[in-house]
Amino acid sequence: MSFESFVALRYLRAKRKVAVISVITAISVLGIAAGVTSLIVATAINNGFRHDLQERLLGAMAHVNLQRKDGNGMETWRDLLGQLQSAPDVVASAPALYGTLLASHGNRSSQMILKGVDPDAELKVGNLLNSIREGSSDPLRKPVAPNEAPPVVIGKVMADSLGARPGDSILLTSPQGHLTPFGMVPRYRYFRVVGVFDSGFYDFDSTWAFTSLPAAQQLLGLGDVVSVLEFKLDDIYLAPEVARAIEQRAGTDYAGSHWMEQNRALFSALQLEKTITVITIGLIVFVAALNILISLVMMVMEKYRDIAVLVSMGARRNQIRNIFLLQGVLIGMAGTALGLIAGYTLCWLGSRHQLIRLDPNVYAISFVPFDARIVDGVWVAAAALVISFLATLYPAHNATSIAPAEALRYE
Repeated sequence: MSFESFVALRYLRAKRKVAVISVITAISVLGIAAGVTSLIVATAINNGFRHDLQERLLGAMAHVNLQRKDGNGMETWRDLLGQLQSAPDVVASAPALYGTLLASHGNRSSQMILKGVDPDAELKVGNLLNSIREGSSDPLRKPVAPNEAPPVVIGKVMADSLGARPGDSILLTSPQGHLTPFGMVPRYRYFRVVGVFDSGFYDFDSTWAFTSLPAAQQLLGLGDVVSVLEFKLDDIYLAPEVARAIEQRAGTDYAGSHWMEQNRALFSALQLEKTITVITIGLIVFVAALNILISLVMMVMEKYRDIAVLVSMGARRNQIRNIFLLQGVLIGMAGTALGLIAGYTLCWLGSRHQLIRLDPNVYAISFVPFDARIVDGVWVAAAALVISFLATLYPAHNATSIAPAEALRYE
């Protein structure tokens, strides 16, 4: 053990004449431990919510979309889809036709975004049809007779708003009607509710509905046309590159978009929330570092004559400085180690036993998710140690400025 380490550990273990220094040192260790624990838990909760949100959001929507720049439908979509579904990193593809309608049931009405889909292809691209809680999506696969109401699957919030359950008929009205001698007449048709899905996302559950592609084309007065081609990837983080590649393959009349663009505002808000949380809770570590500074300053004052004796016996100035630097770093290491152990233990317990319960009707999940990552522990520990080290610079410099002759003149 080096001379500096021996003296630093001796000062930390020895009983001091001024008990308040020991108390401040203990508070410093506990303060750093509390700050590190809070940061680990806070980042784990943020990561958990972000991961859960991303998983459910990507399950409800395609990774990459392709549509015409002019907003018109794609008439040659079958040939185009056959050409693009073999693009690198694409594992599934599906056509879709979107239309904004008015849904009515009795004296209730609600705005609806109707999505016409091929059910089998849609299930490979998204998971909304897998989240059906009442009824089934099987009727979407069956052909519809001319005098029969087509099937539709609606969201849970919309079903509650309209008061419609599986088996009920709802009237869908399209503002894109047909021209008659009496003016524009909107298109409308009765649809039969065959299922109710519950994705946990209010926007989807309150406005989205699914029907078969032919039924949507007939209601909107279109031929064999779709509005968008959707693609699922084997790596979601390759979405920007794949979107550009698909766009180049399709031609200049088409534009590609991906899930990162469509949800940029949402994930930016989550990142901002994480940053603010880290800054706010990081103040705990800063306060603990101030306690380290105070503790070491008081220790330098207490060990004033001891330092003078060490210098007069041949100890170099940099060795005296290293003694107090080591003390501060040891305090920081102790607090950081305790904080990491406590933080990861709490995250493990919270995830394994679902300690913090939530109302699934409000938050769409039944417990707070914890996703404690190693990389977060690394940067939190590094930040705590750096702050602890900076807090030692001033008292260590003061210790080296002691003049032995002045300190021992009256001894």
